[in-house]
Amino acid sequence: MTKKSTDLITPELSPNDDNSMRIGEQYHVAGGMKAVYKAAIPTINEPGLFRGVMLWLQINQNSGFDCPSCAWPDSRDGRNRFEFCENGAKAIADESTRKRADPAFFDTHSVSDLSTQTDHWLNQQGRLTHPLILREGETHYKPITWDDAIAVIANHLIKLSSPDQALFYTSGRTSNEAAFLYQLFVRQFGTNNLPDCSNMCHESSGFGLSTTLGTGKSTVSLAELENAELIVIIGQNPGTNHPRMLTSLEIAAKRGAKIVNINPLHEAGTTRFKHPQHPDGIFGPGTQLESLFIQVRINGDAALLKGVMKALLELDTETPGTVLDHSFINEYTIGYGDFAADIRRTHWKEIEDASGILEAQVREFAALFAASKRTVCCWAMGLTQHKNGVNNIQALANLMMLRGQIGDGGSGLFCVRGHSNVQGDRTMGVWERALPAFLDALAQEFDFSPPRKHGLDTVRSIQAMVSGDAKIFLAMGGNFLSATPDTHVTALGLRNCDLTAHVSTKLNRSHLVTGKTAIILPCLGRTERDTQETGDQFVTVEDSACIVHASRGRLTPASTQLRSEPWIVANLANKVLAGRTKVNWLALTGDYNKIREHISHVIPGFENFNTLVTDTNGFELPRPVRDRQFRTNTQKANFFPVQIPIHTLDEGQLILMSIRSHDQFNTTIYGLDDRYRGIRNGRRVVFMNIRDIRSRGLRAGQSVDITSHFQGQLRTVDNFTTVPYSIPIGCAAAYFPEINPLVALNNCADISGTPVSKSIVITIDGSKTL
Repeated sequence: MTKKSTDLITPELSPNDDNSMRIGEQYHVAGGMKAVYKAAIPTINEPGLFRGVMLWLQINQNSGFDCPSCAWPDSRDGRNRFEFCENGAKAIADESTRKRADPAFFDTHSVSDLSTQTDHWLNQQGRLTHPLILREGETHYKPITWDDAIAVIANHLIKLSSPDQALFYTSGRTSNEAAFLYQLFVRQFGTNNLPDCSNMCHESSGFGLSTTLGTGKSTVSLAELENAELIVIIGQNPGTNHPRMLTSLEIAAKRGAKIVNINPLHEAGTTRFKHPQHPDGIFGPGTQLESLFIQVRINGDAALLKGVMKALLELDTETPGTVLDHSFINEYTIGYGDFAADIRRTHWKEIEDASGILEAQVREFAALFAASKRTVCCWAMGLTQHKNGVNNIQALANLMMLRGQIGDGGSGLFCVRGHSNVQGDRTMGVWERALPAFLDALAQEFDFSPPRKHGLDTVRSIQAMVSGDAKIFLAMGGNFLSATPDTHVTALGLRNCDLTAHVSTKLNRSHLVTGKTAIILPCLGRTERDTQETGDQFVTVEDSACIVHASRGRLTPASTQLRSEPWIVANLANKVLAGRTKVNWLALTGDYNKIREHISHVIPGFENFNTLVTDTNGFELPRPVRDRQFRTNTQKANFFPVQIPIHTLDEGQLILMSIRSHDQFNTTIYGLDDRYRGIRNGRRVVFMNIRDIRSRGLRAGQSVDITSHFQGQLRTVDNFTTVPYSIPIGCAAAYFPEINPLVALNNCADISGTPVSKSIVITIDGSKTL
């Protein structure tokens, strides 16, 4: 059976996007005054110029608030007065908007009416102001008191026949304090069902790094990145997804670093950068970033990396001991012999065919690698969201181990996280597979017996909702329906629940595809003042470089009815666990220092947390791998054989990867433009090589349907426009969440379970418009 996106309430077009999309020229430079203009417009339109500039002066400052967008680290050597990027400005404008989705709004708009609108329109309606409930059989959300909302959720949870029938999701925006309370509540309730957004993005990174090096995090600092001789950017688009990274790349490039960019799409953000706060970025040509662009095929990265390692082994054979760090390999690693034998057996033709890169260019890259004494490899979901995602990360670790560039004080691996505290949430214990040592510490600190059985990750949570094994879904932030794969099946699962409840700042599609009863709990944003019983509070976050620092909102909250995430968790726990907990939940939410005191007793690296966080630059968490301590099963760094994935495509099939536009952050759609790629006022586009367009009898700008193929199952999304683009033959790209319905729920990465959102086998059909 073919599943179509129109089976759901997922509108194809926005009211102003029916026939007005335009396709223009692609940009070859990022930043510049255009970025300033694009940052200023939403700031003026949403919070207003004066209020917006006040926010600009606070974002990512020592005494201000952490950007609610990406997790790029702040400089510890001094910060600009305006320490944010275009997308950060959009994020804070979006959160600090003067628009309100209040009870009168929901009285006017039924859920059915709202469901006909796009995600962009829903987000534009403003901040949620009151707790809301959609009772079974009713058509409109109605206001409800906080006490009653907490009671409804608590009563549903208490009536479950097993705690495992409840699912507790977390997005990467949640603070450390809220995340720690959340996982404590869930485990005292009796389950490890803690799916989170990491399951869908960097879970493969965690498993890949843990099995090779004994850590799930980056092994380098921001300063080491900026002082590197060679920077490898692979499976990542900094210009759109982590724009502040461009400043660090510019610093490195001006110091003489070589930057190798490996990606199926040639993106503006890795070509040239015009820093909008520097004179040469305003009036000059900007800074050339990449030294070498390698346009690898989708999921051809493992083959490419294997080729680089083959070339390095051959170079070392020619001049023994001058390329590989044999002392590091012999002292600190295991498995090199079998690994090297596999590399040597691999033929260059296999490498070329799978990667799409000729041997000569692979060797050119390898020569740069061999010459660099300080190398940093950076990546994101372009490596992780594949069937072989874990092995991709293991391949990167293998490459760095060959040169001993792990823990050498200047080289290493940089896992560039997406959401602002997604890494901190995992550190705080939001994980369905928590390690025994963490559970032991939790048990000792709070005098209870945490459940030991692994819980459900995101994919298995959806499967449990569909099967009826899960009855309640509670989300701490995020837009679960739009973020997850196989949208049709996810919607079926949510509708199968007795209760769905979401802690949110703004309206999104997950509020409209609900369980029999649905509740929306409006919370404070990162920019807003959090006042509790003992006074104004601050929270903490952890960035991609493992730096923990404070975040203090200063704005007056959008509504007096908003509550902080720690307050919401604590009050829910106090109600649900009444009579069977020794935790004074309400005291914890009255003073966040008490939460941090508990964290300091449970999580290594957070000892004296309340003292450490007073440092305005934050503090760095310990990473034993930086001292060449590898906490793996062998107590050494492990080499893993690199498997080259084989995509067997039938005639006419392509490999499709999901990407973001420049006007969105994750599932939040700020606007309908993607200026770097030349798209204006539209999102339903598919980027293709012009030869692929013509060979299928299509034309540029033609409306097509896209069908995915997985294990005999077909899934279709309609009304996409073909856009010629610089992308390898046989490959295509399109925006999520629009193409999420194409991703089969059980098409996941080995070991990590991450949905395969960047290796979707598709066909294109334009027959309806011929």
